[in-house]
Amino acid sequence: MVRIIGLDPGLRHTGWGIIEAEGTRLSYVADGAVHSVNDDDLATRLLQIHQQVLAIFDEFKPDEAAIEETFVNKDARATLKLGQARGVVMLAPALRKVGVCEYAPNLIKKTVVGTGHAEKDQVKHMVKILLPRAELKTADSTDALAIAICHAQHRGMKALKMKLEP
Repeated sequence: MVRIIGLDPGLRHTGWGIIEAEGTRLSYVADGAVHSVNDDDLATRLLQIHQQVLAIFDEFKPDEAAIEETFVNKDARATLKLGQARGVVMLAPALRKVGVCEYAPNLIKKTVVGTGHAEKDQVKHMVKILLPRAELKTADSTDALAIAICHAQHRGMKALKMKLEP
């Protein structure tokens, strides 16, 4: 059995979701979101996110982590801030010696729903079907659970590929 944390980074809200996978069987463990204070300066907000995500790693002790790849907005400043938030989120598993896999948003949707252009409601519906005990506390934590599900489905392929490559 492997414990997987999915992370959906954001500067205001970073969603997290934890599942356990044993073969093809998935079990819900927990989900939630961490937040930064909008009025604080950027460095302080990044520290708030990092400390909260690190506390989640210390509490739930995941074996593997998965994170959504950054997409580029029309607003370059917003994209840069998202990238910075993503960086501090990725620092937590690195500090705890937990491997991190990255997945494109379309692959996450395709894995969970069956189509890469699924709507948020479709993703939420499928997460609830795949993890019936999930609390789905926020939209961000629902996305994080979808990321964890995606990783659970693709992790075996990644391990096999690593074994086959010289």
